[in-house]
Amino acid sequence: MTDDPEDRDPGLARQRTALAWTRTAISFAALGGAVLKTNVVGGAIILAIAPLIWQLGRLRRPGGRLGLITAAIVVVSLVALVLSVLAQGPGVHLR
Repeated sequence: MTDDPEDRDPGLARQRTALAWTRTAISFAALGGAVLKTNVVGGAIILAIAPLIWQLGRLRRPGGRLGLITAAIVVVSLVALVLSVLAQGPGVHLR
């Protein structure tokens, strides 16, 4: 017989996951606020993504984890793409 904590209360794993999503959304909001001071457009984009991340963490449907992971990867990738494009100075041109 194993003494695994998740065998005793499987609800704790879901609660930890929900808290992790909330912490991630708060981190995005803080990052957006910091970026907002130097780059208004980039900071606004990051701030707009924070509530979306929080809502993604609240989704609880069976079999929805793959969609949740895919959506999170797409959101983070789009933020990285937008920030990399905005970070280029006016003198930098792509050829």
